[in-house]
Amino acid sequence: MLKTAMLKKLIPIMFAFFAMGAVDFVGIATNYVKADFALSDTLANLFTSMTFFWFLIFSVPTGLLMNKIGRRKTVLLSLAISMLALVLPMFEYNMVVIMIAFSLLGISNTIMQVSLNPLVSNIVSKDKMSSALTFGQFVKATASFVAPILAGWGAIHFGKWQILFPFFLIETAVAYVLLAREKIEETEVGQASGFKECFKLLGNGTIFLCFMAVMCHVGLDVGTNVTTPKLLMQKLGWTLEQAGYATSVYFFFRTIGSFSGAYILAKYSNHKYFLGSVLLMMLALCGVFVFNSKELLYICIACIGYGNANIFPVVFSQAMKTMPQHGNEVSGLMIMGIFGGTVFPLLMGIASDFANNQHGAVVVMLLCAVYLLFMSRKVKEI
Repeated sequence: MLKTAMLKKLIPIMFAFFAMGAVDFVGIATNYVKADFALSDTLANLFTSMTFFWFLIFSVPTGLLMNKIGRRKTVLLSLAISMLALVLPMFEYNMVVIMIAFSLLGISNTIMQVSLNPLVSNIVSKDKMSSALTFGQFVKATASFVAPILAGWGAIHFGKWQILFPFFLIETAVAYVLLAREKIEETEVGQASGFKECFKLLGNGTIFLCFMAVMCHVGLDVGTNVTTPKLLMQKLGWTLEQAGYATSVYFFFRTIGSFSGAYILAKYSNHKYFLGSVLLMMLALCGVFVFNSKELLYICIACIGYGNANIFPVVFSQAMKTMPQHGNEVSGLMIMGIFGGTVFPLLMGIASDFANNQHGAVVVMLLCAVYLLFMSRKVKEI
């Protein structure tokens, strides 16, 4: 009976995780926006950067907001903002509207990630936290996998990649209704921290290392999402519609990684899984740099997706376990690390324009993987 009640509460949570995946279509959408408005890599990547910029601004305030109104209500707020973001481009398509829509998606995703991840802890036990978050990432990755396929299908058959917007709008509305009807008992957080006390938590070595790891993980995630279609266009001479499926390959194997990781992390050491995942990504990134074969490039992209699948839930759960008494604030700080989605695409765009090819972006991604390799030593100690 207890297990059935828990599963009932997890259903709207998983719908919300799927809605969270809407932010990942920004990567493939950026490539279509670049083509539609004839933009450079640096300028096109600014759309992606603006999406993730808001994680820097709103992550910590969201953690503090949760202390006042609760986690469930905060998730509902994020879903409402997401619906607004998805409605706007359905009425007007120009650079200003897309920038506003992507910014709103970034704001809603910031609020959602800060509140949704710790809300899971009010439903499942601590020993199942990594596994539950990993399954949530599997659901999110499913949305991310579907988006490029849907965009390509819309572009080919209707000349409209923007079909993504009504699709995610409907799903997000369903998530809102289901969660609004569900009652979830939340633990008391005690006295709310202020901004100063919240940022002081970064003085804890483990929290700071986890924060930087989230930045690098998102740098790899967004970097692969944005860069691989352009890399295949460069190496194989493909059109954007053909190359865009590379993003789906990445998210498909990230989905498989999340699904298998939910089982593996429930059975085996976080450290060994984390280290293996990072080494797999490093080898694959080296392969992306040197290979020119379609088959080998796809294998490398798939390995990056599988390897990057469970970096976030491991790092997030480790941070939460370090300071459980400051769960909301730690969640805010970890999600602020998604600001890496602003920093690294800009660096990748600059590096690509400087090198006059996408190898510059791959070098930046390799640097992210190197930090995660360093972080893998610390996971063992936490």
